[in-house]
Amino acid sequence: MSAMNHLFSVAPMLDWTDRHCRYFYRLMSKKALLYTEMVTTGALIHANQHRFLQFNPEENPLALQLGGSDPQELALCARMAQDYGYDEVNLNVGCPSDRVQNGQFGACLMAKPALVAECVNAMTQAVAIPVTVKSRIGIDMQDSYEELTDFIEIIADSGCHTFIVHARKAWLQGLSPKQNRNIPPLRYDIVYQLKQDYPNLNFILNGGITNLEQIKQHLSKTDGVMLGREVYNRPFLLAEIDHEIYNRPRLLKKRQCIIEELIPYVDKQLTRGIRLHSVTRHILGLFHGQKGARNWRRYLSEEAVKKNANKTVLLEALKFTQ
Repeated sequence: MSAMNHLFSVAPMLDWTDRHCRYFYRLMSKKALLYTEMVTTGALIHANQHRFLQFNPEENPLALQLGGSDPQELALCARMAQDYGYDEVNLNVGCPSDRVQNGQFGACLMAKPALVAECVNAMTQAVAIPVTVKSRIGIDMQDSYEELTDFIEIIADSGCHTFIVHARKAWLQGLSPKQNRNIPPLRYDIVYQLKQDYPNLNFILNGGITNLEQIKQHLSKTDGVMLGREVYNRPFLLAEIDHEIYNRPRLLKKRQCIIEELIPYVDKQLTRGIRLHSVTRHILGLFHGQKGARNWRRYLSEEAVKKNANKTVLLEALKFTQ
């Protein structure tokens, strides 16, 4: 089972990191590891699996994030991921939403390490690609370092060698998912300590990271960093990643060139019946902090949703950024 390169990854974000979003990201970084939105085992087994699993070959390296708690169902879905060409399958043990808890997966599984271990074991037995776990540092009153290390050890024994850790605990009652991303304090020191105490395991740090300086600082103490909303809101940050993190040649493309490269993809999607807005909603932040950014966002938001909107909308929007 080969290890993935997790130096830099873009977090799985529900309603955001779909295949159009990921294709756009690949125009700026070839090396970053990308994740799908979380897909439940029920959706893959009982609905149209192709709709959830299809992706553009350009998106690799790509990981599928699964939500579920039934070992056999997770093993079946992990096999689907491998058959479709995903590079990794990740189990969500970090999402705190009520809907996820009601389905008995996400962060509430941190209270059931033996079940998570059973799930991970079933998945690792079913596939040759890596199986990883994304978790919090704790939940509710179950937030001691000892409880966290017990969790890590049990899961590691079941075949998981890479843990993506959102460095906040989650409150399963009383806080919304949005509040759970902001209110519990960030404890990077806990993830640093995990790496010190378990040097043979990989620990990827997630939560609150906003710039290259922070990324490099965390990389000196962990195996990788994962960014979510910061990349979504400021996607051109990805243009620096391959050079700064992976020592590849610097990307010299301007933002306008990214859009010109996106247009053939947009044309292809439109011929398949995809609405323009399905692609353009992910690119609103491309000109963040640049001249014309507000007009770029406004024009795309208003025009791309219209029936029969096509690439002309993108070309017109670009004029605001000249």
